Amino acid sequence: MRNIKIDDVKPGMILARTIINDNMMVVLSKGKLLTEAHITRMHFLGIKNIYVQDEFEQRQQAVQKFLSRSHAFVAEYQEVLTEVEDVFEQIAESKEVPVDKVKGIIDHTVTNMAMRSGVIDYLYEVKSMDNFTYNHSFRVSILAGVLAKWMRYNKQQIKDVILAGFLHDIGKTQIDKNIVMKNSDRLSGEERKIYERHTTEGYKLIAEKEDIPEGVKYAVLQHHECNDGTGFPLQKKGNEIHEYAKIIAVADFYDLYTSERESYKKQTPFSTLKIIGANMYTTMDPKVCIPFLLNVRQAFIGSEVLLSNGKKGLIVQFADAYDSLPLIKISDEEMIDLNREHTISIVEYNP
Repeated sequence: MRNIKIDDVKPGMILARTIINDNMMVVLSKGKLLTEAHITRMHFLGIKNIYVQDEFEQRQQAVQKFLSRSHAFVAEYQEVLTEVEDVFEQIAESKEVPVDKVKGIIDHTVTNMAMRSGVIDYLYEVKSMDNFTYNHSFRVSILAGVLAKWMRYNKQQIKDVILAGFLHDIGKTQIDKNIVMKNSDRLSGEERKIYERHTTEGYKLIAEKEDIPEGVKYAVLQHHECNDGTGFPLQKKGNEIHEYAKIIAVADFYDLYTSERESYKKQTPFSTLKIIGANMYTTMDPKVCIPFLLNVRQAFIGSEVLLSNGKKGLIVQFADAYDSLPLIKISDEEMIDLNREHTISIVEYNP
């Protein structure tokens, strides 16, 4: 902590020592986030100097708070993941989707997890877990719910989108596991045809389910369709693709590219966002991509990164462009704009 003059106090600083007046009454308590009103009050009371936390102390407190919430999220995630795995095993064996059980999981846990502040960073903490279909589907359901919230969907629509994310890959339970476990980008020939069947196989499992909304069914069938007509299984394009499917496509892409998978180097969120930005007027839909890009970047402000030049810094802001990279504060004297320094990239990200 450091002692500073009241004239140098700025909003956002954190009080490091409790302020007590001559009557031994507390004026402001230790740990208070100072506002303009607090500063004005201290001026009025004739307070000349106060103790505030330095940037390192504030950063440490923020890290500890994040880790506490993150550990709680990961613990809950792992607990629910066991239920999700059971559901996918049941579907694989019986070719029947236990709709009531799935909706129960979504109503009781997944929706709350998707609505939680900081969920994007928390999900990054579980990226080291296995990437089996049920695990990936669980993460996509949460991401899709977050995106639906950012798109200002109502509560029921958000639940429908979460259900779509949960079920989007159930067709993979009906095809060869050896193909499912491979990197889909590297499949060709007959294996590629078998893999692409997971969209239609998933649709068959739920097509006759009256308690599953039509939008969810379309999302399962169409989440690999592309806005320009280059996707599968039916080469639908533009408005022929249900918006739920477009949301799942973005959530699916983001999760796959920021996760470890066979024969594929895990991407940082920033390189993945740049790809989404570059494709949002071709294979993807800007109506979905723009809310995702604008909101997800806010989750990264204040995060630590390691750059390819060996320097460490903090993300302080993004430029206005949707596909822009962040500005990195190395020190009080040095700031790096990755949009200008094209030879430097982020190689490690720590929420």
